[in-house]
Amino acid sequence: MSARLFCAVVAALTFLPVLPAQADTPELPDRIAAAWRTDHLSVDERLRATMPTSELTRIRTAMRTAGLPVYVALVPQSPYLRASGYDLPTLLHARIGEPGVYIVAVVYDTYWSDRAELFRPAGLRGRDLAGVRSDDKQDSDLVDERPAPQIVRTIQQASTAYDGRPLPQVPAADLDPRRSDGGLSVTDKEDRSAYVGLGAGAVIGFALVLFLGLRRRRPAKRTKRQRADEPPIEAWDVELKADDKIKQAERALARLDERNNKSTKQLDQRDDAYRRLDAARRLRADQPEDLLAAAGALVLARQAERVASGAAVQPPCFFNPTHNPGTATVDWADEVEVPACQSCASVIRRGRTPTGLRVWSKSGLLGHDRKQVPYWTLDPEDNPMVATGFGALSDDLPERIAVR
Repeated sequence: MSARLFCAVVAALTFLPVLPAQADTPELPDRIAAAWRTDHLSVDERLRATMPTSELTRIRTAMRTAGLPVYVALVPQSPYLRASGYDLPTLLHARIGEPGVYIVAVVYDTYWSDRAELFRPAGLRGRDLAGVRSDDKQDSDLVDERPAPQIVRTIQQASTAYDGRPLPQVPAADLDPRRSDGGLSVTDKEDRSAYVGLGAGAVIGFALVLFLGLRRRRPAKRTKRQRADEPPIEAWDVELKADDKIKQAERALARLDERNNKSTKQLDQRDDAYRRLDAARRLRADQPEDLLAAAGALVLARQAERVASGAAVQPPCFFNPTHNPGTATVDWADEVEVPACQSCASVIRRGRTPTGLRVWSKSGLLGHDRKQVPYWTLDPEDNPMVATGFGALSDDLPERIAVR
């Protein structure tokens, strides 16, 4: 060995031990649990710069007055949460080991949702958190653009489940006016009176013009286009509907689980509802931004809620599963009968094809062009939703999803 090579080897061995070792990034439950050991309100570093102080102050106030230990984490949506988000409160409790309510609030774009579990000291009995949430008439009316309204309400629900304290009313500022039936303010009432007066005058004027126009009307050619096509369905809208329906199904199952001395029929209903709900959760976790998966989750969660409530399963509308269930039967291609909602059934009876659920598909010689096509024109081998018509053609969609 030459002297130069020997010196190089010695130098490498000398400096190698002082090189910093790269530690693996801790998983999300470990990071949250570590933060909770110093502060029970953990805010992900990616959200700190944009999180209003007023929101955090409201959450801390609710935590102090809860009457039980409260752990809250605010995190952004991530692949880990899509796959294991529903189990996160349980995983965190296993790391902390203390009784209390564990809340994980997740933001996706501007939409907040929370996952919560109440863990009691050994031997202490009380109400189930899911049961309190399902009985809360105002729970579904909360705004979801801010984290505090949902978190504060969840803490109040946990306190009710823990020690039986009454559930307070939700402040008006925390209620979504699109979903709540709150009263009108004085200004709103004045504006409504003015609009009613203007509307009445407009109706009278329109009726007069229509009457004069009909007197001079001449027969016109009937156009082929009898109605405007439905607007394209946005994936995010179906995703929100699916998530809301999953929550409703969970509450219906929680009510069923609370019943004592369940009959054999009710036990079968519970198993069937869980089978459909688990498939809906898997679709949302595995394909969170896919329109077909979101529509399939919406259908399965809707069926799970009905089964848990003791109602019969209704097939979806074959043409558009986001419509009302398929309560009518119509003839389709190759003498096949499919369920359809009343709207799509009336279109079929007029000899037309419903717009249906349309998805993006590649076309052209090299597949670079994209166009929207009815979902049933896709290859059924590629997707169980297409193969079963979202359960309209065969009621084995949960099993197909489970074996994927």
